[in-house]
Amino acid sequence: MTAPRKLHIKSYGCQMNVYDAQRMVDTLAAEGFVETASADDADLVILNTCHIREKASEKVYSELGRLRQAKDDAARDGRAMTIAVAGCVAQAEGEEIVRRAPVVDVVVGPQSYHHLPQLLARARTDGVAIETEFPAEDKFGVLPQPKPEAIRARGISAFVTVQEGCDKFCTFCVVPYTRGAESSRPVGKVIDDVTRLADHGVREITLIGQNVNAYHGEGPDGRSWPLGRLLERLASIPGIMRLRYSTSHPRDVDDSLIEAHRDIPAVMPFVHLPVQSGSDRILAAMNRRHTAADYCAVVDRFRAVRQDIAFSSDFIVGFPGETGEDFCATLALVTQIGYAGAYSFKYSPRPGTPAAEMREMVSAAEMDERLARLQELIDSQQSAFNTAAIGKTVDVLFERGGRYDGQIVGRTAYLQPAHVMAPNDIIGQVIPVKIDSLERYSLLGELAAPVSRPAQSPVTIGA
Repeated sequence: MTAPRKLHIKSYGCQMNVYDAQRMVDTLAAEGFVETASADDADLVILNTCHIREKASEKVYSELGRLRQAKDDAARDGRAMTIAVAGCVAQAEGEEIVRRAPVVDVVVGPQSYHHLPQLLARARTDGVAIETEFPAEDKFGVLPQPKPEAIRARGISAFVTVQEGCDKFCTFCVVPYTRGAESSRPVGKVIDDVTRLADHGVREITLIGQNVNAYHGEGPDGRSWPLGRLLERLASIPGIMRLRYSTSHPRDVDDSLIEAHRDIPAVMPFVHLPVQSGSDRILAAMNRRHTAADYCAVVDRFRAVRQDIAFSSDFIVGFPGETGEDFCATLALVTQIGYAGAYSFKYSPRPGTPAAEMREMVSAAEMDERLARLQELIDSQQSAFNTAAIGKTVDVLFERGGRYDGQIVGRTAYLQPAHVMAPNDIIGQVIPVKIDSLERYSLLGELAAPVSRPAQSPVTIGA
């Protein structure tokens, strides 16, 4: 029997890349590849890249420099190592990657990773293979389904892509250029995916997309379904206990989504709703197409139907032309909303985006100072949010064993880690936990209800 080939994937950035990496694993499993945690002994290394974060390209080229040595070491041992760059940096830079890093054998954009087996074969023949086009066929229609053992090994929570691309063209963002125009998967295909996951132990689904609440997939009735209606249908699938979605745009929050939070217990009361800035002037320069007041009104709509709802967000500081007054408007908005957490970054230009041509740059020192002030405020809000859980009883979906014998870990509705001493056979259940204390960002507590033992042997997770 031929020994399996080893595959190592390193993913950067967004949840979409985590999902894409899993689907690459599923695609290559049919080619005889099995995952390994180490790049050094891998036959195929894939860097699944993100172009959103600061210095994304530089991080990729730095990693490729390290991999060149690993590839040379493998050659000396008589073993061929193939290196592929996938994802949004691959899409944006294409042939430039091979020019700057000849160690790379395959470059593949995020819309084409289902072609990996053919690209690997082409690289063996031609020395290099590059594919960064937007193929006409739907990649989800040709990707192999994950095997049951792979689903169980990934745990009780799973991502499912329902939407890709973006039509908003924010001036700082490369997504419309690297992921293409907005497209939504048909409702039936999403139902099939979620049903298969639920049948093999998954209890929590996060629907993902670059602009997920712009979802408009064709339903079984032939009509376009909004995200809220899709959530309603998925909540009826046996075994699914929790539903989430990310990332949303404030302009695409419609009544169906608000009603989903009001009417569907499985939809968690935690929304990631990026705003980027609290200044209307900067929001206009970003082409966000909403004002700070518009954003606050959307938050108010959610809170009107779920008083326990909480929010996280994204912020960029130091966008070209941002003044001290603009930044203070961002601090004011954060103070007004009150977040359970947020991601914040210093602005960095992305080649090819309109903002990269703007010349009113904020100094590095001002960016650092503003980012520190913003993060201090957000951290204080997150700390207060977590501290407020002490003494309360909250529902926790248990996911895995903890660091200590007899400890298991789950997450609250707000994605807070919760640690208790309890048997492993309650993994996959939602159980009330009385929170006793807080350790950094994790909640510590004890089960507040009798444990319901499963009627049959539990699904093995993470084996």
